[in-house]
Amino acid sequence: MASDLLKGKRGIIFGALNEDSIAWKVAQKAKEQGASFTLTNAPIALRMGAINQLAEECGSEVIPADATSVEDLEALFSKSTEVLGGKLDFVLHSIGMSPNVRKGKDYGDLNYDWMLKTMDISAISFHKVMAVAEKQDAMNEWGSILALTYIAAQRTFPDYSDMAQAKAMLESIARSYGERFARLKNVRVNTISQSPTMTTAGSGVGGFDVFMDYADKMSPLGNASAEACAEYCLTLFSDFTKMVTMQNLMHDGGFSYSGITDRLVEQLKK
Repeated sequence: MASDLLKGKRGIIFGALNEDSIAWKVAQKAKEQGASFTLTNAPIALRMGAINQLAEECGSEVIPADATSVEDLEALFSKSTEVLGGKLDFVLHSIGMSPNVRKGKDYGDLNYDWMLKTMDISAISFHKVMAVAEKQDAMNEWGSILALTYIAAQRTFPDYSDMAQAKAMLESIARSYGERFARLKNVRVNTISQSPTMTTAGSGVGGFDVFMDYADKMSPLGNASAEACAEYCLTLFSDFTKMVTMQNLMHDGGFSYSGITDRLVEQLKK
């Protein structure tokens, strides 16, 4: 990848928990490409992860924020523009959690209070992030806001449970706010639909290792790695994608358009 792709650009990266996180790899690569940014996660996640190690590596400040709290987000954006010395050019939303999935609740027996929590954390938080950015006029013109999603928004994956509804809502919010932000400030808003990836969130889904193997065989290029996803994110933060907005961009090695593949056929023959 070209050097200094993001030279002089400022941003906020949500969701870096540990070295397996896509957000972690985005931070490392954004730093390599000349960006400066703050790192943020919920206070409980900060205690669980190793984000301070990443912050030291990237020369970034960690600002705790619960993405479901408008008050926390207001403080985050205000402090970030202060620390970074100006308005923002990019924001990455890499947040998702379902209490129903974590607790192993059957889809026909969901705890609806937990389902609402899933929506708030995994989808509505994206709207809150953009609403706060708009109200504070925190984004530069031609900035880029990006969220990570999954194809369960369009297809059925039983163990993904209510996260499927959350991802569908997330993608809808990206389209609706994408139209608004483009009209107001030429800011683009997109989602990346990534291959199944062995992150902390992904590994919480039942049978995930088996599904990863299936998806890999169903993808002509194989599963897209977390590192490859991070590189794709950087292209969308760059000035080379200024006219791309309101899109759900598939980054899955061809999985989304494959009916069946020779590799899967050979596996089924065994």
